[in-house]
Amino acid sequence: MTEMLHLSVAEPSHGERHPFDPLTPAEIERAVALIRADGRLGARAGFWGAYLDEAAARAAVAGAVPATVRRLTVVVIDHDAPAAWEVDVVLDDAPRCAEWRPVDHRRPGITSDEARSAARACRESPLFQAALARRGIHDVSLVMIDAESMGGFEPERYAGRRLTWGTVWHRVDEGDNGYVRPVQGVVPIIDMHTMEVIEVEDHGVVPMSPEAGPLEPGGFGPDRPGLRPLDVVQPEGPSFTVTGHLVEWQGWRFRIGFTHREGLVLHDLEFLGRSVLRRASCNEMYVPYLDPNSTQYRKNFFDWGEYGAGPLTNSLELGCDCLGLIRYFDAAYLGGAGEAVTIRNAICMHEEDDSILWKHNDLRRGVGQVRRSRRLIVSNFQTVANYDYGFYWSLYQDGRIELEVKLTGMLSASGVEADEEVRYGRRVADHVQVPTHQHYFGLRLDTAIDGPLNRLVEAHAEGEPDPALDPYGNAVRHVRTPIRRESEAARSTDPATARHWRVESATATNRYGEPTAYRLTLQGTARPFGRPDSVMARRAPFVHRHLWATPYDPAERFVGGQYPNHAEPGEDGVHVWQRQDRSLDGVELVLWPVLGSHHYPRPEQWPVMPVDTLRMILEPDGFFDRNPAMDIPAPARKTGHATPGDQAPSCCSPS
Repeated sequence: MTEMLHLSVAEPSHGERHPFDPLTPAEIERAVALIRADGRLGARAGFWGAYLDEAAARAAVAGAVPATVRRLTVVVIDHDAPAAWEVDVVLDDAPRCAEWRPVDHRRPGITSDEARSAARACRESPLFQAALARRGIHDVSLVMIDAESMGGFEPERYAGRRLTWGTVWHRVDEGDNGYVRPVQGVVPIIDMHTMEVIEVEDHGVVPMSPEAGPLEPGGFGPDRPGLRPLDVVQPEGPSFTVTGHLVEWQGWRFRIGFTHREGLVLHDLEFLGRSVLRRASCNEMYVPYLDPNSTQYRKNFFDWGEYGAGPLTNSLELGCDCLGLIRYFDAAYLGGAGEAVTIRNAICMHEEDDSILWKHNDLRRGVGQVRRSRRLIVSNFQTVANYDYGFYWSLYQDGRIELEVKLTGMLSASGVEADEEVRYGRRVADHVQVPTHQHYFGLRLDTAIDGPLNRLVEAHAEGEPDPALDPYGNAVRHVRTPIRRESEAARSTDPATARHWRVESATATNRYGEPTAYRLTLQGTARPFGRPDSVMARRAPFVHRHLWATPYDPAERFVGGQYPNHAEPGEDGVHVWQRQDRSLDGVELVLWPVLGSHHYPRPEQWPVMPVDTLRMILEPDGFFDRNPAMDIPAPARKTGHATPGDQAPSCCSPS
């Protein structure tokens, strides 16, 4: 059973608005109207995103500026000039454009409007039509084209132009799943200002797959029998309360945010009245493909920086991803034509039973105690063409925070000859192979462990090196190494030594004299394999380490750089910021963990991929003096009787 509560993004009154509340459609529309009224844009103006000025919002929270003043930045493209700007807009009693900052016109990301226009330009191009005709495709309306970022492979002959290229797929009819039929060898290159197909590469005809890949029920035969309903029922309602975007649950208190670039953001997380994080998000996603195939080698995408998580966010009206009593939040973003777009049910929040929280069965006394775990999950899903990504932030009753990144959807395939050796991927269907590739998720955690001033410590296990202290050869030490400066703060995991990191308060200690702290563990990491001179290795240096740390700077917002589209390799991002070698000892600390998946495909992941999961865990480590979940009520006991082989009634249920 799924019940729904709903929070819209209707314009709140000044008294209800919090400085970190997401932008509303009305705010976006007012900002665009001010920019258009300025008079410097041509007729073919486009927009890539509007985002809240979080430094100004932080100042408003601190009382330094009025909370009724909203500052935001809008990224604008004039396709006729061509030119681009960041425009700072102030919404107060005298709304205005405060500043126009020029940006390289190639650099803003690709909007959904531009992607559709690029696909339309391909279908209308005689060059493209001729390449398809050589493959027996004459109805271009059935062809799908995904506009891809050029990703460091800009041809010299087109230097200075804002380019995209297209991956091409074919459908046999309108109801066909095109992603199972890659059109191998056809690569259109499109000028994104003029929407002109300036070139079509043709690397040779490869037969297309005759196999369909329907995802609808019954597509591969009748449904599996015997699956009975499993309902989640909360007759007294949920345990959380929501006021605007403020959520309170089981000692947790935090705010839900949403941005064009990152999608779901959590602000000001506190547990039992103590601060833990100022901000948490998936900050960037980078996906390099590891195949020199003619339709694959260019693929290395900054999915957030080049497309934006906000516009790719699913409306969960199209399919529920949660079970139980759900609270939905709408979200809004700026569309490519300057319109405010509302995503209904963009963010889902619900509770889940999570098995055992703690348990002990005292055999001597013949008594036992058990507490069941409940977690609160705040999630959203993004669809990036063929792939679907879910981001599930879970809060637990013992103070733990988890992020689960769920990878599903359809694999990005290419065509192969029937007898062709597949060296760099896996054959999954007739004339279809999926290249080996990787997914990197750059996270951002603005820490606030017991206050704003924190430090980073790396911890690992090692055997006692002194035989005099270890006569039996079994002693293992827990070694802690402070990371005092940025020059030391590009770190890698080592599961063999139980390596993890502690974020310690610089001002608070527990009763044992240790700094209060949280422990960071990454479950799911990968290393890049590209040669050092490869585009992939140079373009996203942040994937070469699993944890980076910097002191907070409002100008340093995205781990892979502000504008990765058409960027010079490695020109911006955390590896550049760290060259300042600032102190990390007792500062407002920002951590940039990197989760990674090395995806060597399986046939069982075709035509759609069962979920793979990566995890980040942030849990108390000396933050409390004892188990903070000793006050969780015991589950209500139920009585019942079952004969052998019968279904027994539940012995207990969450209270």
